[in-house]
Amino acid sequence: MASKKSPASAWAAFPHDAKPFAHAGDALKKAWPKLHAGDCEPFPDAKRAAALLKAAGKAAPKLDADALAEALQEAWRAFHRGDFKAAFDAGETLGAVGASVAVKAIGIHATYLVDDEDEKLKRFERAAALAEAAIKALPDEANSHYRHAFALGRYSQGLSIAKALKLGIAGKVRASLDAALELAPKHAEAHTALALYHAEIIGKIGAMIGGLTYGAKASEAEKHIKEALKLTPASPIAHIEHGNVLLLLDERRNEDAAATAYEKAAKCKPLDAMEALDAAYAQSQLE
Repeated sequence: MASKKSPASAWAAFPHDAKPFAHAGDALKKAWPKLHAGDCEPFPDAKRAAALLKAAGKAAPKLDADALAEALQEAWRAFHRGDFKAAFDAGETLGAVGASVAVKAIGIHATYLVDDEDEKLKRFERAAALAEAAIKALPDEANSHYRHAFALGRYSQGLSIAKALKLGIAGKVRASLDAALELAPKHAEAHTALALYHAEIIGKIGAMIGGLTYGAKASEAEKHIKEALKLTPASPIAHIEHGNVLLLLDERRNEDAAATAYEKAAKCKPLDAMEALDAAYAQSQLE
């Protein structure tokens, strides 16, 4: 008897044309600076792979630098073309050194292509656990910390604010983002996430309590989103989150400005599957 497919193993396919995002062979390296302008992920060539193997020590996979470089490049190719399951599986198999691509793949897929709220939460939990292991093995990698903040932040968005605060998630997200930005000051996605951190707390519990308890400030939200937009002006997610920050800080006053931000996001030319999903989401917010 065929076993029923569990929701955990069901990965909805990328719903757009993936052909423009194939990045086969040398095309990946050529496109890399633009593809990773937002997360500062270094290109996984053999030199980088050797450094990761050395840094990870006992947590490193049993591969040589060339084989690891090839495996990481293939995982990232899968991610960029929207084959998120292949990217996640390949990254997870590599343990801490593959956590960056694994967490990004399962996280983006869960954000946009998983409808079931419980399943979403489970996936973000799984992503956070992978990132936590990466922080232990590779503490000097900005994305060990950033992916942790990303997974926990998305997880907390699926809970009530009261529950998220009670679990102390805000403090963990903040600590991971601070660590990421200390290691990579031009990490646009970390700036975006920190802007959102300040804005969400103010939006949910008010400026006074948010400021006193969590150090949340509207001026910090504005500063960090401005920095993200300066670093990645062509990135749809920076414009989407700019719109979200504006609404969280003052929905009534900022409604038009937020709509303008979503319009900018929708008009961005996507460089990969993630950006195609971001732009489509922005478009849906305008309809």
